[in-house]
Amino acid sequence: MDNYNRQDNDKLHQSENQYNPPLDQDQDSISSENAENVEVTKPKRSSSFFKYSGLVTLDSNQQEHEMYAAPKRNSLKSMFAAFLAGAVVVGSLMFAADKYNLFTVNGTSQVAQSSSSSAGAGGAQTASYNTITNGSIASIAKEASPAVVKIETKVKASKQGNSMLEDPFLRQFFGYDGSQGQSQQNQSEELQPSGSGSGFIFQSTGYILTNEHVVDGADEINVYVQGHDEPYKATLLGNSYDLDLAVLKIEGDQPFPTLPIGNSDDVQVGDWVVAIGNPYDFDYTVTSGVISAKERPISIPDSKGTRNYKHLFQTDTAINPGNSGGPLLNMNGEVIGINTAVSADAQGIGFAIPTSTISSVLENLKNNVSIPKEPSPYIGVGVQEVTEDLAKDLNLPNTKGAYVADVQPKTPGFEAGLRPYDTIIAVNGTELSKPEDLTKKIQASKVGDKVKLTVIRDGKQQEFTVTVGDRNATEKK
Repeated sequence: MDNYNRQDNDKLHQSENQYNPPLDQDQDSISSENAENVEVTKPKRSSSFFKYSGLVTLDSNQQEHEMYAAPKRNSLKSMFAAFLAGAVVVGSLMFAADKYNLFTVNGTSQVAQSSSSSAGAGGAQTASYNTITNGSIASIAKEASPAVVKIETKVKASKQGNSMLEDPFLRQFFGYDGSQGQSQQNQSEELQPSGSGSGFIFQSTGYILTNEHVVDGADEINVYVQGHDEPYKATLLGNSYDLDLAVLKIEGDQPFPTLPIGNSDDVQVGDWVVAIGNPYDFDYTVTSGVISAKERPISIPDSKGTRNYKHLFQTDTAINPGNSGGPLLNMNGEVIGINTAVSADAQGIGFAIPTSTISSVLENLKNNVSIPKEPSPYIGVGVQEVTEDLAKDLNLPNTKGAYVADVQPKTPGFEAGLRPYDTIIAVNGTELSKPEDLTKKIQASKVGDKVKLTVIRDGKQQEFTVTVGDRNATEKK
């Protein structure tokens, strides 16, 4: 028994010596035989969220050899500090948003208004958002339609020569073929329908803006307003043939819905627009498109003369007979033009009078004050193409230039000395190839400008200085 215990103690002592060398023995002096039996295993990372921070050694006396050092940290404190920092940042943002309305509709509206104000003062830009329409075509249609009206005109059946019935442009524009008036004309004073169009209310007291050709020659004007079964009898306050604008007035017990008039100078080519009107008696039709071009001039002849439109918007928004006089709206729901004409030979080519033209004369129209005509440069000569025969008869070197067929008395050209049979070959030293070149040069000049004309008369070259005149001022005299 003692031998057994002694042997066991020897084995135990030997095992302890293998794993626990004496403290005064250098680690490097451990025999290779004992070292081969030692397997060092690094401590496994605890699955616990919080880690132990300290020194881990391989001996029971906690000596610092073969030790593994775990990094010191305090995750709980780090997370708490991060949470506090985040709370401070979020709280600051919420305070700023509440104070300056950065994330509210009103804040956006204020920004849009500020941008619009700055555009008016300097660089032009188009606002794309407002609190009423939210830039949605559906919202624009809903908000704007109540202020859009349908206009129907009537004339006396015995009235002859009515421009509304005889003008082919207006008949096509309003969808009127003329047969109804011809079959119903008699000697009575009964009123007969003559045409229809659109308009919009711009003041709640019943002021309506439309095209002059919508109400031209009408003996009675009826205005239909949404929500009212019976039409209102309208009074024509003022109109302008040259600008094709007219203001009507209706009377009601309650204020009428209105549309705001925007600034057409802010509109850019490519901007989205919305048209509302009554084409072919399809009441309150909404169409949309873009501004295709600006500053378009067109001319439309009628029984009174020729309407020379200038500065028009061109748009691919669908405009049809009956849309005339209706509003062209930007994405803010503001009127930036009045739908006026459409190309009969093409699709997607419509025209609208911009509000820049309207705003300057609106008060005159309301008060029936005469609107001064825009100066029209002219020199008072009628010209035609130089043919081979004319060039030979007039001893001209070629067929370039503008042959003067007529000179009106008391005009700038007559007073400067121009006469029939003259051939104008240059303006201010620039040669002319055809008569249209002379017309463009004069129209590009300002009233009062002096232009030097190079003329061939009787085979000899001469120069005349002509002061450009104003055709409209001359016609008043």
